[in-house]
Formats: sequence, structure tokens, C-alpha cells
Amino acid sequence: MTRALLALLLATSASAAAPRTLRVDYFHTGNATEERFSLDRVVLEPLPWPGHPERTLDDTNLGKYLFEVRDRDTNRLLYSRGFASIYGEWELTGEAKRQNGTFHESLRFPHPERPVQVLLKKRDEQNAFREVWSLVVDPKDMLVDTSSPPAPGPLLKLLESGPPEQKVDLLILGDGYTEAERPKFEKDARRMVDILFTFSPFKERKSDFNVWGLMPAAAQSGISRPSTGVHRRSPVGTTYDAFRSERYILTFDNKAFRELSAFAPYEFVEILSNGNTYGGGGIFGLYGTVAADSLWAPYVFVHEFGHHFAGLADEYYTSESVYVPSADRLEPWEKNVTALKDPESLKWKHLMTPGTPLPTPWEKAAYETHSNDVQKRRRQVRAQKKPESEMDSVFIAQRDWEEKFLSSQKYSGKVGAFEGAHYEAHGYYRPQLDCVMFTRDRVPFCAVCQSAISQVINLYAGSRPQTFKKTP
Repeated sequence: MTRALLALLLATSASAAAPRTLRVDYFHTGNATEERFSLDRVVLEPLPWPGHPERTLDDTNLGKYLFEVRDRDTNRLLYSRGFASIYGEWELTGEAKRQNGTFHESLRFPHPERPVQVLLKKRDEQNAFREVWSLVVDPKDMLVDTSSPPAPGPLLKLLESGPPEQKVDLLILGDGYTEAERPKFEKDARRMVDILFTFSPFKERKSDFNVWGLMPAAAQSGISRPSTGVHRRSPVGTTYDAFRSERYILTFDNKAFRELSAFAPYEFVEILSNGNTYGGGGIFGLYGTVAADSLWAPYVFVHEFGHHFAGLADEYYTSESVYVPSADRLEPWEKNVTALKDPESLKWKHLMTPGTPLPTPWEKAAYETHSNDVQKRRRQVRAQKKPESEMDSVFIAQRDWEEKFLSSQKYSGKVGAFEGAHYEAHGYYRPQLDCVMFTRDRVPFCAVCQSAISQVINLYAGSRPQTFKKTP
């Protein structure tokens, strides 16, 4: 155990006798029509629980899944969190229609004093959470794994605003950096952190965050990119071409990811991958990823962190998607997209700009014509294996055109309901014409996205009281 980690452990434990962190690892198996779960192991992590002791219940109504921890004897709700998962995305792909898949997942919560019932719930077509799995966890069971692997490296304090239990704790986890590249990782991490806090509402709430850095040393520089024949056994296992999408970076090695991250206090994780090809990814409550050396890393980092931190949906719809379109236009659980089936009950009605019509008109056809042309040029660049600078040129020209075009629209800057979102040209709507979740333009998060982000910050930190509905 490193000296910095030992100091953190002692300081956190002394502050309020915080419980340790318990983790349930399990396998999630199925296909597009069925799923099942099986326990892998229960793990006692090395550090105390980093969360606020009085904010254990999730009132955000975010996530495709929700897990609850209840006292086995009294059924009292002790802890809950909504989240999304790789499986939850994969089951929407064409591959899930053809074959089964298995994914390793984890649930983390404060170490209970007595046996608890852990319930996993999933949204149904009416967006209500329904139980899909349940298990009893006895914290005193002899099979609880109390071993600890070696620490992956020194814990960096990139931003320290207070005790972990009083702050949002973000971990920047490096992957694909060799020991000789440790200074590069720290430089890359600090650059990404500085960028995040230029965006509202992170900028105004910076004092509510701690940011930590960890970098397990890799044997080789870089991460896997199968589409070009590059394979690396990096410590965290991040790879391009997730779901066969060349720009999508994920790790499917959840066990490695969790064991490494356990050496920092964290609620959120951004995996900083050592590469220069455009790419990233973000899954709510799991992690975000970004290729650190891409010209577009600042944008990708913030965009993907929006997915991971606040469950924000993609608002773009003209890029290629690996997901099979749904036959029904169900109302998404994400707060920044809607099917607009009842304008009177629009989920962001309280943020609407007065006098803005619903749906809100914009020159959609002209935008789509230009965007489709950009997609053709992107495919040509990749097919011809041109250097990354060629792709950057395409993106820069696209950004310049879109900024001018979208800012000139009649309802630019207004909150309404603009058709085209959630990977669909028709039937889904976004709150504003432009946003970090829509384009690579130099624009902020829209008002609705900012509101969703603030709600999550309030769940973990800040002085505002948290309100809960009564729970049986």
C-alpha cells in the first residue's frame, strides 16, 4: 500500500468511522429477449465508503437499472442507485438478436452491519422499475473476499476540496501509459480536469468536487484498436471498436477496472486512454472514456462525461449507430430527450422559453443534407486509411458550418422541442438547437442538461437538502 493511500485511508476512517465499501460482482447474461444474473463474488474493497452518509437514497429517477439494498430483517431501505450498463446497450444491437452475451458487472454500497437483500430492478415499457434479480448478502460470510491486490501506483490529488464523504469524488484512471509515460498521464489528466470545470454547472460547483488520479503502468504504450489489427493487454482493458463501432472506446474487463479503481475514493470514473485516434464512450454510473491525444479530446471528454455523470442521452441522429431502432417511440428515461407524446406534460416544461412553439421548427432538411455529406467523407477517410489529421479537417469544417447554421435559426438559444435526437430523425426531440450532447460545436450544455447535471451533484455534495419520497 502506498504512503498516500495509507494516509487517505487513515484520514477518512478517522473522520466519521466510515464503513468500508462492499462490492457485489456478478455476471449478466442474455440476448435481445431474455436476461439472467448469477453471483460471481462479494468483495470488501480496501478503502472506506466515499459517499455522503445522509444521501444514501437516489431521488434522481435516472438509469435503465436501479439497485436497492434493504435490511434483511426489517426491509428498511438502506441504499439505492440508478445506473446503466454495457449489457443494457448491447441488448439493443443486432448482435443481441443473433446470439447470447455475458458481461461482468458490479454493485457497490456501504458495508452493512447485518445481512441485506440486494434487489436489481429494470425499467419496463412504462418506465417503471421492475425487479429482475435478488440475492441475500451476509457481510460476515466467510466467502466475502477480503484480500487486496497490490496498489496500481501513487494516488494523485488533482483537485481536493474536502473529505470524500462530503464531495463528488471523480477518479481519472489512466490506461495504456507505460511507467516512463507517468508524467504524460498526469499532464493529460490535469488538462482534462481543467477543461471540465470551464463548463457550467461544473464551473460553478467546482468546490463540490474532489478529483483523484491513478495510473497502472502498461507494458506497451497505447490501447487496442482491432479494426487496424492493433491489440494491447493494457491494465484496464480499454479498446476501440466496441460493438464494432470504430470510435467507441469501452473496457469489457469489469473485474480489472473495479480492482484498480478500488484504490481511490470514487463515485465516478473517467478512463483516460493513451491514444490519438478520435474516440470515447460513456455509460451512466459506470465510467466515461476518452482518447487523450485526439484533437477533439476536450469535447469528447465533456460529452462522454455527460453520459456517465448525469445519464444524458445523445442528441445527435445523423451519425451511424450500432443500435437497432425501436418499433415504438417509448419515452426515454434520460432527461434531455423526449418522444413528445403529450406536449402539455413535457418533462422540461418548467425550463421552456415563453412563446416557443411545440414542436419547435428549424431547418432540419438542410442540416441533414450537410450532415449526410460529412458522414460520407468520414467513411472515405477511414476506408482509405488516411492520417488522423484528415479526419480532424473534416470535423473542423463540419463544426464551422454547424455553428454558423444553427446559431442563425429563429429559435436558436431557446428551450423548446426540436425534432431529431436519440439517434432518430423522427419521433424524438431535444431541448435546444445546439448543445454539447448534439454537436462538436463550441457551445455549452443546454439548460435541460445543466439542470440534470446539477441534480446529480446535489445527490452527492453541496448544502442543498435532499428530498425523498416515502419508501415502504
